Amino acid sequence: MLEFKTPTLADKEWVDACLKHANSMNCEYTFGNVFVWTDAYATEICRYKDFFICRWGQGERRAYSLPLGEGNFTEAINEIIADAKKNGSVARIYGVTEGYLMMLQEAFTGQFSYHYDEGFNDYIYATDKMASLSGKKYHGKRNHITNFKKNYPNWSFEKIDSGNIDECIALHLKWLTDKNDEDNEDYAEEFEAVLKAFRYYQELGFVGGLIRVDGEVIAYTMGEPQQNGKCFVSHFEKAPADMQGAYPIINQEFTKNCLMDYPYVNREEDLGLEGLRKAKQSYHPEILLEKSVAIYHD
Repeated sequence: MLEFKTPTLADKEWVDACLKHANSMNCEYTFGNVFVWTDAYATEICRYKDFFICRWGQGERRAYSLPLGEGNFTEAINEIIADAKKNGSVARIYGVTEGYLMMLQEAFTGQFSYHYDEGFNDYIYATDKMASLSGKKYHGKRNHITNFKKNYPNWSFEKIDSGNIDECIALHLKWLTDKNDEDNEDYAEEFEAVLKAFRYYQELGFVGGLIRVDGEVIAYTMGEPQQNGKCFVSHFEKAPADMQGAYPIINQEFTKNCLMDYPYVNREEDLGLEGLRKAKQSYHPEILLEKSVAIYHD
């Protein structure tokens, strides 16, 4: 039987140990991502033998992660199926990438249907290309950065630490005000997640960077490495939309200064939002990681 609980910082060590064995660069497979979005997604976690299992939401739309770790994968999936049934729902397993989909098909032939939504693809980039922005396809990005440096010669980059976190929070609040859409539930939930990320920044092992212009913070970004050591996941990034080159320069400087030990950087999903999709596609992902929802049929 699976016993779920609200995640706390004390869970990080065993969850990280399980996530080292995750066979995917899925952006959800970091403890920090699970932890900071707990309130927004009604997140609960479970330790089943040497597996980590996550559960989100309530009622019929409740969803589960794959069992991540080591051990009998089929047995762990059966436990998820039983937990869903006990709670009056069907097992919905979110974030099923190709390798895990094949494992499910082999172990549960015909028992799951698979639903794909391109809005939940992860955009994964080669770190060296994000740092250099060399070649014809990045010509526009380089121009934006050149114009930024020309228009704002007194710019600088620095890493985020306890001494500048409050300035990043103030920038995020200004971004919300400029959006003139403070009542938007998604923005409010994101801000709560950002506050939690900054509150436990060091404990979670987050890494971030910011850009200053004339001493004022105008852009920031932060995220965390996956336990496989191959990929860094960028969770949050904010800059003024009307400041040409602000997003490209924080992206490039953060990559150059903080991410060169990782072959890949995962910049998460576009959620089907046209503007976000266009922005993510403009950086030409190395991998477009497709993810499905597997729904169990008794």
